[in-house]
Amino acid sequence: MKILTIIGARPQFVKAAVLSRLIAGQEGVEEVLIHTGQHYDSNMSDIFFEEMNIPKPNYNLQVKSKFHGEMTGKMMAEIEKVVQQENPDWILVYGDTNSTLAGALVASKMHIKLAHVEAGLRSFNNRMPEEINRILTDRVSNILFCSTDNAVNNLVNEGFEKFEDKKIFKTGDIMLDASIYYAHKSRKPDFNLPEQFNLCTIHRADNTDNARRLSTIFESLNEIGSETKIVLPIHPRTRLLLSELNADYEKEYANILFFEPFGYFQMIWCLQHAKFVITDSGGLQKEAYFFKKPCLILRDQTEWVELVDYGYNVLSKINKKDILENYHQIKTIKKDFNDQLYGDGKTGELILKELQNY
Repeated sequence: MKILTIIGARPQFVKAAVLSRLIAGQEGVEEVLIHTGQHYDSNMSDIFFEEMNIPKPNYNLQVKSKFHGEMTGKMMAEIEKVVQQENPDWILVYGDTNSTLAGALVASKMHIKLAHVEAGLRSFNNRMPEEINRILTDRVSNILFCSTDNAVNNLVNEGFEKFEDKKIFKTGDIMLDASIYYAHKSRKPDFNLPEQFNLCTIHRADNTDNARRLSTIFESLNEIGSETKIVLPIHPRTRLLLSELNADYEKEYANILFFEPFGYFQMIWCLQHAKFVITDSGGLQKEAYFFKKPCLILRDQTEWVELVDYGYNVLSKINKKDILENYHQIKTIKKDFNDQLYGDGKTGELILKELQNY
């Protein structure tokens, strides 16, 4: 069995590390790895392959574009060429990026079986590019691997059980596998950090592309940082947009400690030692839970609704009053984090088994 795996963004490297390791140890299964180049900065890409021993990609498409349509189209054209050459049994995609959608559309048009890891997630906000990518990828997938009951229920409510060519499996979350496997390899960043800090990431287009929202977020973070410093590994795109607002932003937001993006092992160390997490990321919401840290989500909706429903995370609208009030709310969270919301860390094994048994 030959699996063509398509990855392109930082969270997908973490997920692929789990399954690629299992595939490498499985006789009769071959993986061909495509890196689309969606995240091409060395701190966002290369370091993950080096740290996590992810196999060197068989193909690096080096597709770089700031426009969604252009990026997705270029990826599709290059992925088609690889599919013609490799003739895989499966195309496997992760999550909700443009790389995911490009791989899904090629699989559909070339009649290759498609497996979607993290299927069924919904924020119910069609303005999010990720939401459209999820919905379209699910629609053309043959196997839909769901992290949670909520994800399964979303697919059932959308009528997916009626399609004879689709199978839905609840597997748990593959990022939990990675967190468990790599936790002991965490490494303190090579620079001074305060003894107490909150870990923060901001990168989502809804927040960064709107100057008012971006200013509101960083003004709020700076005020929070007057109490407990904010450690913020900054996404290259966020840095660019923030500098356009204020070239001297690091001085203006003196309570925020800005760093280049961390490697995965550095990020794990920060998760282990932070007081709280503040983010607009999807994956970091879960990782905060894995490492038993309450999380403030700077978004109007989340696809990981169970974390809010169970009281581990708090959603906040993007205005200063709500952000500060909700931050003080997460400081009151007293939870043991013992609910098994995302499985038992065996997701990768379940996925590989179902692909072999399909």
